[in-house]
Amino acid sequence: MARRAEFTTRGEEQTEELACRLGRMLRSPVVVALDGELGAGKTAFVRGLARGLDVAGPVSSPTFALMASHAGRLSLLHFDAWMEGRERAFLADGGAELFGQGVCAVEWAEKVADTLPMDRLEVRIERLPEAGEDDRRIVLACRGALPEVEAVLSTLLAGGDGGS
Repeated sequence: MARRAEFTTRGEEQTEELACRLGRMLRSPVVVALDGELGAGKTAFVRGLARGLDVAGPVSSPTFALMASHAGRLSLLHFDAWMEGRERAFLADGGAELFGQGVCAVEWAEKVADTLPMDRLEVRIERLPEAGEDDRRIVLACRGALPEVEAVLSTLLAGGDGGS
């Protein structure tokens, strides 16, 4: 089973499609910790993840709301730690209890890493300007014990989508 998988996407649509394939294969709650510079594609990744989880309706970054909840096959809780102090206070005051109640996507996760569970899927998105303005390197890495997610990463690396 793979603990790490690396992909290159060309454009927002491919980034969303990769995340959609991931979302289709998830069967149990997991924290997805997303990092990358401003405009790297974190929200695009979450939009694709939402589509794979059968979330209806639009998904946008909850920067000022701190968290958005979306119903789907598994619920999607979308956090944004751009405003680190507010997000840290929210998580410390009980928001962290939501982890484990669906797929929890945390943008700017490095800002609140000490409040996140040890077991999580880390997603690092980097621009590849030398390849093309819209090209991205996306690294998915398991931290802690995540055997189901490791199996999903192996399927993604093999080019599959779990048969869905």
